Amino acid sequence: MVYRVYVEKKEGQTQEAKGLLKEIQDFLGIRSLTGLRVLNRYDAENIEKPLFDSAVNTVFSEPQVDNVSYEVPQGDLVFAVEPLPGQYDQRADSAAQCIQIISQGNRPTVRTAKVYVLSGKVTEEELAAIKKYVINAVESREASLALPETLAIDYAIPETVPTVEGFVAMDEAALSALLEKLGLAMDLDDLKFLQAYFRDQEHRDPTITEIRVVDTYWSDHCRHTTFSTHLDKVTIHDEAVQKAYDEYLAARVAVYGEEKAAQRPQTLMDIATIGTKLLKKQGKLPELDESEEINACSIHVTATVNGEDQDWLLMFKNETHNHPTEIEPFGGAATCIGGCIRDPLSGRAYVHQAMRITGAGDPRTPLKDTLPGKLPQRKLCQTAAAGYSSYGNQIGLATGHVAELYHDGYVAKRLECGAVVAAAPARNVRRECPAPGDIVILLGGRTGRDGIGGATGSSKSHNMKSLTTMASEVQKGNAPEERKIQRLFRDSKVTRLIKRCNDFGAGGVSVAIGELADGLRIDLDAVRKKYDGLDGTELAISESQERMAVVVAPEDADAFIAAAEKENLEAYRVAVVTEEARMVMSWKGREIANLSREFLNTNGAVKHAQVTVSEPAPLDIPDASLREMASQLRYASQRGLVERFDATIGAGSLLMPFGGRNQATPTQAMAAKLPVLPGEQTDAASVMAWGCDPELLSADPFVGAQMSVISSMAKIVAAGADYKKAYLTLQEFFEKLRTDPERWGKPFEALLGALTAQLSLDAAAIGGKDSMSGTFLDKDVPPTVISFAIAPLKAQEVISNEFKEGGHSVYCFGSDGTYEGLKDTWERFHGLCQAGKVKAAWAVDAGGVSEAVMKMSFGNSVGFTGEDTDCGYGDIIAELTGDCDFGQKIGVTTAEPQITLDDETVSIRELYELNTATLEKVYPTKTLETEKEVPTFDYKAASYPAPAVKTAKPKVLIPVFPGTNCEYDSARAVLAAGAEADIAVIRNLTADDVARSVEDVAKRIGDSQMIFIPGGFSGGDEPDGSAKFITAFFRNPAIQEQVMRLLNDRDGLMCGICNGFQALIKLGLVPYGKIIDTDAACPTLTFNTIGQSFGAFIPKGLTLELVGDSNDYFGKGLSGGKLVVYPPQGSKFKAEENIIIGNVALYGATSGKAFINGVAGERFCVRNSGAIAVVEGVGDHGCEYMTGGRVVVLGPTGKNFAAGMSGGIAYVLDEGNDLYKRLNKEMVSSSEITSKYDVLELKSMIQEHVALTNSAKGKEVLDNFGEYLPKFKKIIPHDYERVLKTIVQMEEKGLSAEQAQIEAFYANTRK
Repeated sequence: MVYRVYVEKKEGQTQEAKGLLKEIQDFLGIRSLTGLRVLNRYDAENIEKPLFDSAVNTVFSEPQVDNVSYEVPQGDLVFAVEPLPGQYDQRADSAAQCIQIISQGNRPTVRTAKVYVLSGKVTEEELAAIKKYVINAVESREASLALPETLAIDYAIPETVPTVEGFVAMDEAALSALLEKLGLAMDLDDLKFLQAYFRDQEHRDPTITEIRVVDTYWSDHCRHTTFSTHLDKVTIHDEAVQKAYDEYLAARVAVYGEEKAAQRPQTLMDIATIGTKLLKKQGKLPELDESEEINACSIHVTATVNGEDQDWLLMFKNETHNHPTEIEPFGGAATCIGGCIRDPLSGRAYVHQAMRITGAGDPRTPLKDTLPGKLPQRKLCQTAAAGYSSYGNQIGLATGHVAELYHDGYVAKRLECGAVVAAAPARNVRRECPAPGDIVILLGGRTGRDGIGGATGSSKSHNMKSLTTMASEVQKGNAPEERKIQRLFRDSKVTRLIKRCNDFGAGGVSVAIGELADGLRIDLDAVRKKYDGLDGTELAISESQERMAVVVAPEDADAFIAAAEKENLEAYRVAVVTEEARMVMSWKGREIANLSREFLNTNGAVKHAQVTVSEPAPLDIPDASLREMASQLRYASQRGLVERFDATIGAGSLLMPFGGRNQATPTQAMAAKLPVLPGEQTDAASVMAWGCDPELLSADPFVGAQMSVISSMAKIVAAGADYKKAYLTLQEFFEKLRTDPERWGKPFEALLGALTAQLSLDAAAIGGKDSMSGTFLDKDVPPTVISFAIAPLKAQEVISNEFKEGGHSVYCFGSDGTYEGLKDTWERFHGLCQAGKVKAAWAVDAGGVSEAVMKMSFGNSVGFTGEDTDCGYGDIIAELTGDCDFGQKIGVTTAEPQITLDDETVSIRELYELNTATLEKVYPTKTLETEKEVPTFDYKAASYPAPAVKTAKPKVLIPVFPGTNCEYDSARAVLAAGAEADIAVIRNLTADDVARSVEDVAKRIGDSQMIFIPGGFSGGDEPDGSAKFITAFFRNPAIQEQVMRLLNDRDGLMCGICNGFQALIKLGLVPYGKIIDTDAACPTLTFNTIGQSFGAFIPKGLTLELVGDSNDYFGKGLSGGKLVVYPPQGSKFKAEENIIIGNVALYGATSGKAFINGVAGERFCVRNSGAIAVVEGVGDHGCEYMTGGRVVVLGPTGKNFAAGMSGGIAYVLDEGNDLYKRLNKEMVSSSEITSKYDVLELKSMIQEHVALTNSAKGKEVLDNFGEYLPKFKKIIPHDYERVLKTIVQMEEKGLSAEQAQIEAFYANTRK
């Protein structure tokens, strides 16, 4: 049975209705409308009447501000509007989840609609105009006023996967056409190889699924096709490179034997891995952890935990997401860190620290100089940083080090590289070869279409079409879901059940499960979906960060699934290991893929190339004064970038990103303790650093790669590590090599350089990642080899970079130019560190002594007096407690805050201001100046009450909701205070989960003296949703009763951090001390005026006015409120020419208004479904995926405007008559504004904008409206326009307006 309730705001709270009435009267000019009421209608099914009645006043309405009724409201005219079938209704979904949490039963079906009650003598024509104004026909429709019999909706489900008929008989021309049509990453030779396989071995045509799966399997991303290419001829014109090549050939003989070495092809992959193989054979890698399961680099370290020596696995992994970040910076960069995390996570290690190294063109480049087909470097840098930090912060991962390299070549394709460190006790990790009959379990999130083609897309070059054709290849990760897997894999009882594990990164099911064993039978029907409508191919290749495939013995499957369910994770059987070495996929009772393992493992047709190494180019680095160096982009402070990332979450970081009391000396490495569980203590730690100089690598890839390795090693030595314990992993990023021998020569000699350094330093690169598509038209990325070095050490051994105090000697510890001399210097320097004689140290980079002493001085304003000297990569500048019998003394630290280097003296303050000013406009560190006095508050406690009920060791309950990420930190703090921590995971996958969670938590509260709600990003950083979820749980009668008993009867406590504190406010516990139904008079929380998500989710009736600027996610989820932002009075800049709000403004807005006196960043109004906005310019991807609402842009737009826009209307002032160059015309049309309704709508919006913001640009347009009107373009989606035309046609046939709307919808959905 369907139950219905109408909810209407009480008198005095009807801002939405009053605002809409005014808009209709003034904007549409319908004065005959004298009154308007707006009601929210809720229909609920699969719910008992008493529960529905209870939900009326707890979920659907707030009695303090709402009136409820159960009959259709009466008026002169009444109509209702509802979302189209299949459209996501956030209000309904939230209501259903909250009811389930409260009831502990099945989740009901909820549908919502808005009901409009009109008063006055409104004509049919006027009524049609009102309906047109409030109904976006693409995402909503007029709803029946009658109560439906059921709310169930049927979805169209695909039934078959097509076979590529005639494939085995296609000629070369047909194959080429197919290659182009399908957009495959493989080349024509691969497709011919595939054709021969099906023709000669399978004797049939392939399905489209098989072609897509093979294309994914053989992509450069998954199989390193470029690195596996056979190098048939090598020509070298550099003596040093020739010597290194000869050493490589000798290493091959030593490792493979002379006969096998002669037969084995020479490849880039072989050069990259031969060093580890040789050092291992020589017995120089005792800590190396080896297994058939390849998840991440792994070494054994000894950790003393609570006084006991334990064997731990220290894992590390680097990853790039260059191509996805280039075309969709936020999602691409977020997936980069997600990709890094998932590899060691699949190795059952806990990922606890991250590093981010990126490469870009000059981000200060003016917009007019941006290459066609490219995003502006500034926006690319800013948005990518937001994406990476958002994902890392949500999952609770400390980003310990961030750096960005600048080189003009990175305009061809951005470098987006991440690296992570993880660890776990070795006893937690079981590795076995899967056996026939073993079960494959899929763990984590569900499958959707996002990420399809990610692996193949990452293997393609960027071209002019990439921004509009490849966005779907970017995965959309779910950090809270991946966080759950982290929790699960910290349980040794669970990880000991796993024989082998693989993540769902590149390739999805086909690769994640396909790589687990040679023989597999995969049931795609078992794969759970985010939504219906996916076919077998999509199920096979959709990628995701938040899913894992694990192999367990049949007898362990139930135990593993049960453990996952305890962590609120879905886990279920999807495949079985088979004896026959074939990968078979079935869907809807039919085999849609059946491929031999032997064929898949061929990796396609063998590729061949020739190599030519040219003589190195000269590298001229002009001398620079201290002031000049401080101002150069290469050495500029990146503080504004670095501070976007959380370096402290997890409470294990040993180095802050900036050192000293000024927090101004950038660190060269990151260090953290191993992630032991709460209640455990250890001083075991690791330190990680990187090295890469794109200028040097461009001039001489051979020498540059050596310096990358040396630099990374020197930095961890300077941080206190022993170089003999170091291991490496490399990241290669090169241009598309094509068939040009000289292009192949660049990675060839770079890898030989890295090999020379490895063998000379006895440091093995036991991992690596290559990206070989860094080309855009005729522009290439610089040869890039990043070396990441990591080593274990004790926490107390870590040394920071900043000068500590005046009066200390400063030495340069260099070498004689040989590797043996360098190793001797590092070993002796480490002895000084162990003896406690080193106060600060800096590994010399390209800037030499000048850069070192300048940046070391910033942290504590400790000066330096001395001489410049010839120092280079590998050398270390160190502040010592006394003099030393080796190295070169170059000066002393001084208490006076200035640097004197030879004949130049400059104050530290001046240098710091120059150094920080370079990137200030790109990555700001300061807010706008204000003349307002900042209030200060004093508080003095009047009393210090003691608890009435005393407990020697109180128990603290820590509930973990979906998205919580601070429970371990909270538990550690509780234990340190002498209490007992009790962590409870809240589960809501099923009704039974909810009921059991409520019962369990209620019982635990009864046994506790305190509840501690930890921080995190519940619901994926949706503050309104997350607090609602938490508060709904605590409003459950059983929970609420136990909470109040705790507080009132047992004198207990409640504490909330971050989202937890927000929940305390919304429950009324702060400040009232009890759970109440809050009303408008109760306090709540909002974002500060310069923070992200200003004005997020604000409801009708609330107006926020911001004087200043705002960062990303301005107005996110706007739900009826009004936002106004403008520059401070007296600002000298032109508002219409300056960015005032950040990226992704009005994301997912559903209703309300926003007026922005200035320019917005990228992705303005993305997924807006109903809000009205006026802005004076937007960045790239404006109105992306917009489904409703109205937008006026009084200025220029960035590229790709209206991409995926399916509803709503945008009016854009096109003064240059060039909008067509930046408009994504796939789904929209552009025309001049001719309709009188459109003219009235546009003018009214600008008038309101000027009235609220005093916009100079808006005033100019209004004062000269007749002159400006022809310059406006109306952007409207084709489907939306077609629906409107169909409605008119239906009405001309005699249908009523209501019938016309319905028939138009069905007529267009059938097309």
